[in-house]
Amino acid sequence: MRLSGRCVRCVRGGREVFSGLDFEAISGEVLAVTGPNGSGKTSLLRLIAGLLAPVDGAIDLEGGEAELTLPEQAHYLGHRDALKPALSVMENLAFWRDYLGGEASASQSLAQVGLGHAAHLPAAFLSAGQRRRLSIARLLSVQRPVWLLDEPTSALDASGQEMFAGLMRDHLAQGGLIIAATHAPLGIEARELRMGGPA
Repeated sequence: MRLSGRCVRCVRGGREVFSGLDFEAISGEVLAVTGPNGSGKTSLLRLIAGLLAPVDGAIDLEGGEAELTLPEQAHYLGHRDALKPALSVMENLAFWRDYLGGEASASQSLAQVGLGHAAHLPAAFLSAGQRRRLSIARLLSVQRPVWLLDEPTSALDASGQEMFAGLMRDHLAQGGLIIAATHAPLGIEARELRMGGPA
């Protein structure tokens, strides 16, 4: 599987964020998108996820499911955790699993991220790190080959970062690919795409 962009141009709010951008990621690989704030890291992930449209250029996925679009084969994990505070941890995850068409056990996914003990707590009671773990559980409960991760290790403590690095390695070993916008080390080998922009 190969995900690539050619001469991609992004404009937001009438301002050009970047232009002429080429990138490529293949199965079994992490592409770490780095650069200063405002350089377009999040915008790039949103373009790939289909949440924004490029002004110019093209983004293509080769080797995926032919009948599915790229957004249908990708998980976008934004810097906001998109949780309903009044719902329990289990209800939040079950909602996303059902909405996105997943078949994996919600209980098993919660156990993998270390939240099995909190399944029946309202999400409002979770710490920032626990909310991040719950968001990561979405990646496990609905299998998709492309992971688009925006600052994925933010709010995670050392054990959480180690856990997530293991999950990323497992995803890559199963033929997945990862594009991650990050300021911090991911704890896993990655090729770097450096974005320009203001210092």
